Amino acid sequence: MSRSKIVVLDFGSQYAHLIAKRFRMLGYYSEIALPSTDLDVFENCKGIVFSGGPSSVYEENIPDFNEKILELDLPILGLCYGHQLISKCYGGKVGKAEVGEFGFAELNLNPEVKSPLFEGIEAKQQVWMSHQDGVLSLADGFEVVGSTKDCPYAALQNLSKKRFSLQCHCEVKDTPCGTQIFENFAKICGMEKNWDQDTVLQVILEGIKKDADGRNVLLFLSGGVDSTITFALLNKALGQERVLGLHIDNGFMRKNESANVAEAYRKFGFNNFIVEDASESFLKAIAGLTDPQKKRMAVGENFITVRNEVTAKQKLNDSWMLAQGTLYPDIIESGGTKNSKTIKTHHNRVQGIQELIAKGLIIEPIKDLYKDEVRAIGKKLGLSDELVMRHPFPGPGLSINVLCNDGKSWSEKDQEEYTAAQKELKEVVLDHFCEKCSEGMTRSVLPVRSVGVQGDFRTYRFPAVLTFAPEENQKEGFYHIPHKRDKVEAASSAITNSAKFLNRTLIKLYQKPGLKDQDLQLQEGYCDRRRLDQLREVDNIVLTELHNSGWYNKIFQHLTIDLPYASSKDHATFVLRPVCSEDVMTARFAWIDQDVMKKILCQIAELDFVDAVYIDCTNKPPATFGWE
Repeated sequence: MSRSKIVVLDFGSQYAHLIAKRFRMLGYYSEIALPSTDLDVFENCKGIVFSGGPSSVYEENIPDFNEKILELDLPILGLCYGHQLISKCYGGKVGKAEVGEFGFAELNLNPEVKSPLFEGIEAKQQVWMSHQDGVLSLADGFEVVGSTKDCPYAALQNLSKKRFSLQCHCEVKDTPCGTQIFENFAKICGMEKNWDQDTVLQVILEGIKKDADGRNVLLFLSGGVDSTITFALLNKALGQERVLGLHIDNGFMRKNESANVAEAYRKFGFNNFIVEDASESFLKAIAGLTDPQKKRMAVGENFITVRNEVTAKQKLNDSWMLAQGTLYPDIIESGGTKNSKTIKTHHNRVQGIQELIAKGLIIEPIKDLYKDEVRAIGKKLGLSDELVMRHPFPGPGLSINVLCNDGKSWSEKDQEEYTAAQKELKEVVLDHFCEKCSEGMTRSVLPVRSVGVQGDFRTYRFPAVLTFAPEENQKEGFYHIPHKRDKVEAASSAITNSAKFLNRTLIKLYQKPGLKDQDLQLQEGYCDRRRLDQLREVDNIVLTELHNSGWYNKIFQHLTIDLPYASSKDHATFVLRPVCSEDVMTARFAWIDQDVMKKILCQIAELDFVDAVYIDCTNKPPATFGWE
């Protein structure tokens, strides 16, 4: 018997699948469809949501859209791009907004307009924005439900047509009222609860049996949450005799990581796995590479090479398929849906993997899920918190945290954009801090680029740095850290929202005594064993102290980034990147307790190869978790 459903039309948003997930978590079955889909897809459909997307509705090359969908007598909710598309289709005007919004904004509801979409919701609400375009004039029959400081038409409705639209992303947790908005929309649609966690688990297990079709399965085990829970699902669905876990020490693991992973698996009762040291093979595969995409691809392709070598050595025949712990965000950020843009290429979406997918030789049991859903499945399977609540650790490991530079590729265009970034930062109004902090604050831009995501597009821009004067009696080399997280966040957003060439904001925490800013230069540096070992030491200091202080369980993930920006080739500077998130698609930078941070910094400062330490105070968007 077919279920009633809400259909989400995917216009290429980073968050399209998250919309469907939110409805499912509320208990309402939801499916994803292309906006060009035929009307028969809407059989048993109670309502439709138009997602956001990277395009502008007024451009030529926009996602194909079947406008007959608008003729259906079903409630429709548009978000971001979907908000703009609804306005355009009904005669409103859409164009470049005077001010783009990325991150938090305050939505103020119109007291003169009553909306069933906002039933039970207070008049002022925090919402999450990620847009450059906006609705510039209303379509006939539409009224303004709410606005923000820079977006006068942030929430619109046409009650007679049952059309609702929001510029914000209410599918992300950073729009706290989003859950209630979706609950209200489901009510408008007349949906009844018809989806739960037990159903999800059963669907996954049945899917594994169907996809395996009697064959055995080999799974790469990074030791991270995704591959571990995938391993548990495969074992439950097929039995240990048909599943083999392969943990590859690719040379990019954290300090003692492989030994710790093996011990954790044995403790839980997993006996069907082997550990292979392939570090030399992987280091050779990325030797001399500086381009982040090429590095990721090289790592991903080498996994296939090692897989073939291991299957030959273990005498595994053609009855063995390959499984991966791919999440939906991995697919989305790799440009894996028709209308989405590539933010970064994941190792599990390289050409060799794509070819195996096309041949039906890949099983990805959790590819429709997000991190918090995966953890819930892990707990339902009885896995320990030690396995389920570990910080995410991607297959490429630390290789994507070591930024590389060949010492030659700084172009005239790079210099022009770097100079423009410096000018932009100088012009940003930063009046968020107290008088004492503001007086001692300096601004600078690091000459390295990192990946970001803004308006569903990938950006590759420079990080801004704020440095606050040391406190009295503060140890030499250490700088003042502002106490108020909200002021740091506001300043960070002010910088990235107003700048074309900046997508991150850092605060300098430490610089080796005696070193001047001009002593730090972009150095030639690659992802080799020496730099990886240095990164391992710094990363281990941070994680050990986070565990000791209890902060490890308070944040979603911590990354340590190694920059080839130092006083010499054998030195480096490091960026601390702690984040809080539930679904990976959005995140807020974590504000670690200052006493804990000082303990971390004092230990890092003892390492002679460390020239400086920064902390990344940028949300996602506009910045991704990692830098590559």
